[in-house]
Amino acid sequence: MNAASLPFDVETMLQGLRPWIECESPTWDAAAVDRMLALAARDMAIAGASIEFIAGRQGFGGCVRARFPHPRQGEPGILIAGHMDTVHPVGTLQKLPWRREGNKCYGPGILDMKGGNFISLEAIRQLQKAAVATPLPITVLFTPDEEVGTPSTRDIIEAEAARNKYVLVPEPAFKNAGVTTGRYAIARFNLEAVGKPSHAGATLAAGRSAIREMARQILTIDGMTSEDCTFSVGIVHGGQWVNCVSSVCRGEALSMAKRQEDLDRGVERMLALSGTSNDVTFNVTRGVTRPVWEPSAGTMALYEKARAIGKSLGLDLIQGSSGGGSDGNFTGAMGIPTLDSLGVRGADYHTLNEHIEVDSLVERGRLMAGLLATLD
Repeated sequence: MNAASLPFDVETMLQGLRPWIECESPTWDAAAVDRMLALAARDMAIAGASIEFIAGRQGFGGCVRARFPHPRQGEPGILIAGHMDTVHPVGTLQKLPWRREGNKCYGPGILDMKGGNFISLEAIRQLQKAAVATPLPITVLFTPDEEVGTPSTRDIIEAEAARNKYVLVPEPAFKNAGVTTGRYAIARFNLEAVGKPSHAGATLAAGRSAIREMARQILTIDGMTSEDCTFSVGIVHGGQWVNCVSSVCRGEALSMAKRQEDLDRGVERMLALSGTSNDVTFNVTRGVTRPVWEPSAGTMALYEKARAIGKSLGLDLIQGSSGGGSDGNFTGAMGIPTLDSLGVRGADYHTLNEHIEVDSLVERGRLMAGLLATLD
């Protein structure tokens, strides 16, 4: 089967993708994410898949698991793993509406990663239309919480991955050209400063500002960054009244490292910041963690197959390890051959300029179809 011969049509793909983009699905809005999952489930059911809804927990949306008909159903096959949550709150469409400008198409979550999820389904549909039987059964798992570290669905992803031979993750294309064969380790932290309130005008000196302590610790945390391990604070909430010395300030921090041992040392340094000084207590607790995913022989063999398919499509498919976590961290760390960043090309995800390169819908769709049609 020559993937280049499959009649992917970019206009048809854009027409199918648009409802997915206009169904906004920020992580923290479980009902919105569930609406998006239901929309994708409907499209996959039309394509013949058997659909299962898995209820959410911890306040997050649920999961959708789709199994496509196959004579070897139940045997280890291919898992396509993607998330349907985005970082964009409901209402972002007013600032970032669906629009096409030449080879660019814009919309919240279109690059990260609804575009990649959509081309995966389109690849399956194209193979069906061409009566191409895949050697292995295909399962698609769409999840609701990747953008906050996958706290509620890691166990589902790992359990499903363990039932399969390969994992394909259609996150945005690596360096806008290739695929990811490894990812850095990531740890999240919850920060809390607890001070002493007082009237900021009448009795300022009697108070102990939690905001001041948080600011001091942020500078310390930023200063811990090195080539081996980075640290950053991305969320801060503090104070209720401007005329009251703040008694509580909370935040969240992120640390990333190429090697697990470097991250482990970073975690120790972060946790060591906890303590009490000048009547203000600072607490650091560990949040969700993504393990380092180092390229295995199985993953590199999977990459070589993808590279050969890419070559037949006129693509020079590069590979590498990447910062920025994904659910591929989990499956790759399990030792299951995993290929990540199989999604579309584009730029500026997580911003109000998020867009894809339209021609990559067909290009990357054919790459995915080629993998599904040949992996055995």
